[in-house]
Amino acid sequence: MSSLDSSLTLDSSVNLPARIGRYKVQRQLGEGATSDVFLALDEFKGREVAIKRMRGWAARAEAGQQGDYSLHFYAAEAALAGRLQHPNVVQILDAVPDPEQPYLVMEYVPGLTLKHFCRSDRLLPLDQIVELGFKCAMALSYVFRQGVIHRDVKPANLLVVLDNQGHVTDVKVSDFGSALNLHSDTTQVHRVGSLAFMPPEQIEGGDVDCRADIYSLGAVLYNLVAGRPPFDAPNQMALMHQIYHQQPASLVDLRGGVTPELDAVIAKALAKHPAERYLDWESFGRALSDLVAKQLVPLARLHEVKDSERFNMLRELEFFADFGDVELWEVVHRARWRRYPLEHALYKKGQEGNTFHIIAQGAVEVWRDGAKVATLGKGTSVGEMAYLAPNPDLRRHSTDIRVSEQCTTISFTPDSLGLLSPECQHRFDRAFIQVLVRRLHAAHESMAHPRRIL
Repeated sequence: MSSLDSSLTLDSSVNLPARIGRYKVQRQLGEGATSDVFLALDEFKGREVAIKRMRGWAARAEAGQQGDYSLHFYAAEAALAGRLQHPNVVQILDAVPDPEQPYLVMEYVPGLTLKHFCRSDRLLPLDQIVELGFKCAMALSYVFRQGVIHRDVKPANLLVVLDNQGHVTDVKVSDFGSALNLHSDTTQVHRVGSLAFMPPEQIEGGDVDCRADIYSLGAVLYNLVAGRPPFDAPNQMALMHQIYHQQPASLVDLRGGVTPELDAVIAKALAKHPAERYLDWESFGRALSDLVAKQLVPLARLHEVKDSERFNMLRELEFFADFGDVELWEVVHRARWRRYPLEHALYKKGQEGNTFHIIAQGAVEVWRDGAKVATLGKGTSVGEMAYLAPNPDLRRHSTDIRVSEQCTTISFTPDSLGLLSPECQHRFDRAFIQVLVRRLHAAHESMAHPRRIL
């Protein structure tokens, strides 16, 4: 098991410390088998953090219990401090090897875990479950590219972000105490994880790859859909027998609205043999996203553009070819996404430009003095010349731009672009340069005479 189950219990008998290191402790969040978790204030940076502090560390070290799992769990997470930077992964900000009680400083995520929604009376809408599954898949894909296999993906280790009305808006993968670091030379613990969500090869203690985590996420999604895990038994031996030899019941029979396609996606992730599961996170993520994009799962809000759709749209656009997953998620959350009908005037001649649009779907026409001069489609940008111009006079549009095929655009203003990280802004600058170079080249090629040097 992990060193700290995220379904924490709260022990009022714990003596609340005033400070842990430089952090001012506010309250206890919970306790696990070998650690306590506190909410604390980083007064220097003015933010709340979660601190996981090990209990009885010095006593175990003095007794020579080097094989104690808690030592390995702490080391596994400490090795990842500062390494995992993804919007759907809880950041491990620091690891302090205090000789008495070492501790980890982590991003604080207020709210609940997905375990809260695994009961039949608290089930989330099916399209939201798929959407959360997609975000977890992309987060674990990022983690795997960093050389890490989580090995304890379960509802209690997936934290949900809530809005002011208490609605689930996002999810973050947490607790890397059981993680297998493929780039580490140190001895690492095997046979870890939570049995109800473990694939057969992990139970056996054999070598695992990302497909073990794919199985575990499939088991989580099954639990969220059905209100119970794919396998359930009164004791561990019976549970292991089911995991090895039985097929989970069809989700179509367990919940109304479940389509055969949704059932098939989750069933493939839960295949007994790794070779029968999705080859990698990208293919699993695509299968989940297609359920929403192709309306193969009931949609609570039919016309809403889901984050998974937006993410995959961006991946397909040439403008964003050099953006990494982290930067793409920034665009998903920071950009303004709009659908425009036919003949809508995106820009009018003489209008001062303050935005630029990137066409994700559909097409627009460019008109100058009553004559159509260009048609721009998927992946192209419009308005960037007026947006980038150094003074108001040059920011006035010289053409009319009208929608010729119903389109979805991604737009930014100077203020919204300024909210992006420096790395994301840098990638926008590079993309704009490539756009300008292509347009200069196209203008040159359209000339009827050879290039002249004046």
